Amino acid sequence: MVKSCLATYLRFNHQRFSRTIQELKLKPLVSATKLSTPRILEPQILPIESTGADLPRLRDELLSPAALRARFKQTLDWTPDARDDRIKALGGDPRVASVLIALVLRETGLSVLLTQRADHLSDHAGQISFPGGRREPEDLDAAATALREAQEEVGLAAKHVEVLGELPEYLTGTGFRVTPVVALVHPPFELHADTLEVADIFEVPLAFLMNPANHQVRVFRWEGGERRFFAMPFSPAENVAPYFIWGATAGMLRNFYRFLAA
Repeated sequence: MVKSCLATYLRFNHQRFSRTIQELKLKPLVSATKLSTPRILEPQILPIESTGADLPRLRDELLSPAALRARFKQTLDWTPDARDDRIKALGGDPRVASVLIALVLRETGLSVLLTQRADHLSDHAGQISFPGGRREPEDLDAAATALREAQEEVGLAAKHVEVLGELPEYLTGTGFRVTPVVALVHPPFELHADTLEVADIFEVPLAFLMNPANHQVRVFRWEGGERRFFAMPFSPAENVAPYFIWGATAGMLRNFYRFLAA
């Protein structure tokens, strides 16, 4: 009797253990969310796969205020660079946002106004970005969003801004549909960073950012795949750590180059 009960018990538990093993084999070891592209924590140490040194350089006259005004009045046939990111599933359309590609008129030429995000932010902490953010219900259009966000983040008053036009929407890996609004910024003006969002405000010569030789393609590989992204490191002076411009910001700058080169 004891042997019979023991045999039944062992047979039942063997079957249950076998089913458990089969279920473990069928189930993924991580959730679908975790199977998406992992976060890149140190993009500056990743290898450079290529640059745009073989692409044509823009003529200097294309980077003047008059030429940019004329360019945005034209209808051009051009294609933005293909993106390699996978958009996170958000259960609906990506969130709508705008950024301001602010081109400051300086005696040495146009420069691009950029910010470094505060380290404590949940999204893109410490990264280089344009002033910008999510569209609010009161914003009439993409330009209104970009101007409002620039005022809130860096204190740039709209009276100094001459909007030229927009570039195609850019889908980010974090689920934003971003409209880059390109504008000229006329000095003199004062800036005041919102320290809750912005750690630093600086400018980079437009000629540097529009030189395709400075457009690096870096690659991030992990067990589930690989991702390529643009990077444009800029050193403001010798022996100074570069501002590492990468990701969506670099991708939109690359599209700006494509637009001007069309």
